[in-house]
Amino acid sequence: MLIMNRYLRQHLKIIIVAVILISGGLLLGFNLKDINHKPGDGNLSEFRNASSGRSVDLKKEVQELKIYDTWTHYTTKQGLPSDKINCVRVDGDRLWIGTDKGLALMEGNEISNVYTKEDGLAHQNVVSIEVSPTTGDIWVGTMGGLNRLSAGKFETFNQFNSGMPNDVVYQVYCVDKYVWVATGGGAGCYDIYNKQWKIFTEQNAPMHEPWTYGISGGDGKVYIAAWGGGIIEYEMETGQMRDYVDPDEEMEIDLFPDDGIVHDITTGSSYSEGILWIGTYFGMSRYDGVRWKGYFDHDSGLASNFINFTKAQGSAVWLCTDNGLSNFNGETWITYRPVENSKKGEVIVTKGETKKTIITGSTLSNNFLWGMDFQDDILWIASAKGLSKGEASGKLMAKAD
Repeated sequence: MLIMNRYLRQHLKIIIVAVILISGGLLLGFNLKDINHKPGDGNLSEFRNASSGRSVDLKKEVQELKIYDTWTHYTTKQGLPSDKINCVRVDGDRLWIGTDKGLALMEGNEISNVYTKEDGLAHQNVVSIEVSPTTGDIWVGTMGGLNRLSAGKFETFNQFNSGMPNDVVYQVYCVDKYVWVATGGGAGCYDIYNKQWKIFTEQNAPMHEPWTYGISGGDGKVYIAAWGGGIIEYEMETGQMRDYVDPDEEMEIDLFPDDGIVHDITTGSSYSEGILWIGTYFGMSRYDGVRWKGYFDHDSGLASNFINFTKAQGSAVWLCTDNGLSNFNGETWITYRPVENSKKGEVIVTKGETKKTIITGSTLSNNFLWGMDFQDDILWIASAKGLSKGEASGKLMAKAD
C-alpha cells in the first residue's frame, strides 16, 4: 500500500505539473522544449526568493575572473610516470601529481621524484592527494588504500590493518587533527592523535548506499558526496547530520527548478565564503544556506553536465568536466576547451544570453578533466592526456560584450 501510494503521488505530481505547463505555455506562448531551465539571463546579481517574493542582491559576492590564455603541458616526456593525470595538489612551491602509474613530485617546474608501489604506495593508481594543514604530511588516496607520506616514508592504511571503511579512496580532506576519506564503502574520519577511525555508512548516516565519491568542508562542517544520496552535511562540533537531496525525486529530469540539488548522484562539493558548490553528473548546484540555484550546459555557460571535480576559489567556482573547464562567479561563465584537431583553444565567455568566443594560441592538453588546484595565479589541471599549467597574460578581458 505504501509503495502504491508513493507511486500514485509521484505520477499525480507529474500529471499536475504537465497540465500547468501546457496550459501556461499556451497562454504565455513558450515552447515545451524550454521547460527544463530557462531562467532569464542566468544573472545571479538579482533574483527573487520564491518563498518571500523579495529581490535578493548578490552583487557583493561577484569576483572578477581572469582569462587564462597561456598553457604549458607536461607528459611522460617531462618525466611523469603516465599521461593519465587523476589529481593535482599544490604544496607551497611544490606540486604533487597523482597518475594511474604512481605519484610524482614537481619542484621548480621539473619532476623531481616519482613514487610507486616499490616505494611504499598502497596502489599505483593515485586518485586523490591532500596536504595536512596541521602536520604538513601528504595524504594519498589510491585504488588500494590510503597513504601518509611523512619524513620521506609511506605509511599505509587499509581495511586489514586499520578501521578504514574501504580500500578504494576517491577523495581525502584534512581539517585540524582529522583526516576524512570518501571511499567505495562509506566515509571515514581518522583522528591522527588517538589513531582511531569513525565510519559513516547507510547504517548510521542518511545515505542510501555506502558509496561516497567526494568530501570537502568549511566553517566547522564536512560535506560528503554520496552516490545516489546527494550531500550529507556533518556538524563537527555536535556530530549532527542532515542530507540535501533533490526533492522532486526524479532521476531523469530536474522537475522543479531550484528546489534543491539538481540530482542525487553527486560527484563532489566545495565550500567557500558561505557558498556550497555541488557537482553532479547532471549539472551543478549552488547553495548559500538559504537559496538553491541549478545550472546546466543547455541554459548556462557550463562546459558539460558531467562534472568530475568541483573547486571553489573565493566566491567563484571551477568545474572540471568531460568536455572542458568552466569558471563561474555567479554572473559570468568562462569555459575552456581545445579546438578539435588543433593546438589552439577556445575560450567561451557567457553572461546571460550574451556569448563571445575567443581563440587562443594554446589550450588544455585534453578536454576530459579530472581535477585541478591553484598556485597563486597559476592553474594546474589534471587531464586524461597530461598535466596542464595555465597562466593569464592579462591581455584578454572576461567580457561577453
